[in-house]
Amino acid sequence: MSPTHEAPYRGLRVLDFGQGIASPYCAMLLGVYGAEIIKVEPPEGDWSRYLGTTHGNHTALSAVYNRGKRSLCLDLKHADGIAIAKRLARDCDVLIEGFRPGVAARLGLGYDELARDNPGLIYLSVSGFGQHGPYAKRPGSDSVAQAFSGLVSVNVGSDKTPHRVGTTISDVATGVYAFQAIATALFARAAVGTGRWIDVSLTQSTAALLGHKVAEYVLEGGAPRALNVPAGSYQTTDGWLMVTLVNESQYKRLCAAIGREDLSSDPRFADFASRADSADALIPQVREVFLSQSSEAWLTRLHAADIIAERILTPGDWLHNVHVEATKGAVCRQTPGVGPIYAPRTPGKLGLSEDQLCPAPDIGADSREVLLDAGFEPGAIDDLIKSGAVRVPLR
Repeated sequence: MSPTHEAPYRGLRVLDFGQGIASPYCAMLLGVYGAEIIKVEPPEGDWSRYLGTTHGNHTALSAVYNRGKRSLCLDLKHADGIAIAKRLARDCDVLIEGFRPGVAARLGLGYDELARDNPGLIYLSVSGFGQHGPYAKRPGSDSVAQAFSGLVSVNVGSDKTPHRVGTTISDVATGVYAFQAIATALFARAAVGTGRWIDVSLTQSTAALLGHKVAEYVLEGGAPRALNVPAGSYQTTDGWLMVTLVNESQYKRLCAAIGREDLSSDPRFADFASRADSADALIPQVREVFLSQSSEAWLTRLHAADIIAERILTPGDWLHNVHVEATKGAVCRQTPGVGPIYAPRTPGKLGLSEDQLCPAPDIGADSREVLLDAGFEPGAIDDLIKSGAVRVPLR
């Protein structure tokens, strides 16, 4: 079958040695767009299978970010396991790895060695701090990346403590940036004829998410004002709202909508900059007003005034929201031993083929089939299983 707009990467072969979230998510995105993904796992499995509450052989992390893959379990401490990995790498288009810098090369699975036999290989390395530099050997994680990039510093709570964002945003952003880099490399390969080595780190990806914050920090002498006071979270009688402003006329309309026109004429609150300087005087007054009515009542008034505002939803609220249901914003796949796995639909994806992605596999669930497809004889596969180089699930 030929590539289509719905499956532009149909026919693309990807070896995914990654564990956790960032690397597997990148590989999963390639699979969403039609690529064949072989997840290569160690005998103990991807560590994300055990991070959090387990459901069967998965956690929510491993079940979501490994959809659309087949699992090959290889013991890379075994010479035959390395040999199999090299043989598969000769025929793949993309290889994704998330080892500590230098480990893949020591195993004989580094870019330079593999590219000699497969010059068209696009090779992605994902790590905490990148492949080079004084911090390259340091261990990294989502939380560390949030801290190092400056994200935690700009997420100060009401307790005056800087907090990590409450989801794996660094991992997910890294997966998206990695997917973007692979997409551009695939486009270039069509003209250039060769692949390349791509280095994507959690820390750089998270820093990129901050966008203007670095420039803002420098321009404002290290103490930038809040961006659009009094935008923020406001408690109502029955929940919470997020209210935001992007221009001065919206501030005046907000004051009118909440019945506090006096706040729009107060010289302390004349513009965004002065409101930021006087936030401690302004925000408590706005909070007090919002506590007087329900979320629905406020949304009716705010939307009538063309103010940007919405309820603060839980993930469960989002899943069952009428707009999300109408736009098919979520996908659901039954996963053996786990149950239904819900996830947000990939933005920009054409059609509903993501609904048909196979569920995340068990460790080594497809080892035998993957090796058969690669040209290994059945007897040779049996020998590899007996030796421990290849693992299959216990029946």
